[in-house]
Amino acid sequence: MKEQPWHELPSSVAEVLRPALDEVAREMIEAVGTVPAYRRPLEGPFGEGIRAGVGEALRHLLAEIEAGGPVERSEVYRALGQGEMRAGRSLEALLSAYRIGARVAWRRFAAIGAEAGLDPETLYLLAESIFAYIDVLSAESAEGHAAEQSAAAGEEQLRRRRLVALLVRERPADPESVQAAAAEARWPLPRSLAVIAIVGRQRERAASRLPAGTIRETIGELTCALVVDPDGPGQRAAIERALAGVQARAGLGTAVDWSQARVSFDRARAALELASGDGDVVCARERAGELLLRSDRRLAAELAADRLAPLAGLTPGSRRRLRDTLGAWLAEQGRLSAVAERLDVHPQTARYRLGRLRELFSAELDDPEARFWLEVALRVSEGGEAG
Repeated sequence: MKEQPWHELPSSVAEVLRPALDEVAREMIEAVGTVPAYRRPLEGPFGEGIRAGVGEALRHLLAEIEAGGPVERSEVYRALGQGEMRAGRSLEALLSAYRIGARVAWRRFAAIGAEAGLDPETLYLLAESIFAYIDVLSAESAEGHAAEQSAAAGEEQLRRRRLVALLVRERPADPESVQAAAAEARWPLPRSLAVIAIVGRQRERAASRLPAGTIRETIGELTCALVVDPDGPGQRAAIERALAGVQARAGLGTAVDWSQARVSFDRARAALELASGDGDVVCARERAGELLLRSDRRLAAELAADRLAPLAGLTPGSRRRLRDTLGAWLAEQGRLSAVAERLDVHPQTARYRLGRLRELFSAELDDPEARFWLEVALRVSEGGEAG
């Protein structure tokens, strides 16, 4: 059994058909014009490609019949598939043209063969050969279409990655450059976006599960993703689902205009530092107070030490008890019974401790602004001891 059915045809078949090649090619090209996508003058590169494809197909088929085996073929059919992709068309129109051309070729070749006295068995094999040959050409065009589609997707992805880097860079790019880059990346600049900073072994997997329209780039050790309309319906839930069950954690920056993407990126990275483990998504907007205090940790620590200085001279045990009492008193707005209940102590004990606080802090406990800063100081120093 030979490789293809047309390799089994007698070489004399090629001699019978060759004189009619130009006429058959012309009829095939006319038939291709009946395909809706190709109902236009065969001019320029498009017309040249169609004519070259038809002519090459007929000549090569006869060459392999004559040789009784494979003959080197040009890449014109792969190029036709690539051209369809570049023109924004599916492969269906080209494959339809191939099928129509095959019917024309069979009709004309059958008539020529019968007139030349080819036996019926040879004509049957010729029919099988024509349609099998068209299947081979169709497969090559499909490969070209797929390769071009893959290349286009890769180039678009690269442009989108560059756009992310441009939007979040430290020195903002001018709006015209960003708009041009967005147009090249085919990513319409949104009215609102938020940056998500993701770290972890499976950060790319998490990023790939983010809502549609998200674009991303790797920056340092994290994945920086831009989510469109982050406050839209279902977006927050979709972001949390993307991180669920993967070895990654994320910080979600605040929603901003695209021109302020760097601001959201900075806040996303700051929020990321608060993430406790895999699957955790920390929202900067929801933890704004903590992020504000962490933005200058040294200054925050100095503020805490200054405001809680009256506790500094106490023993560690006394300092811890009075810190807890001060926190409870501020939280319960001075209600003694509530303070005692929160501390799980007798009201008399709570009263004694509050009296001690008044000795230490004096009039500050009666000043609303001073009380605010005392609470901030306690939050800054939470987890440690003052002084």
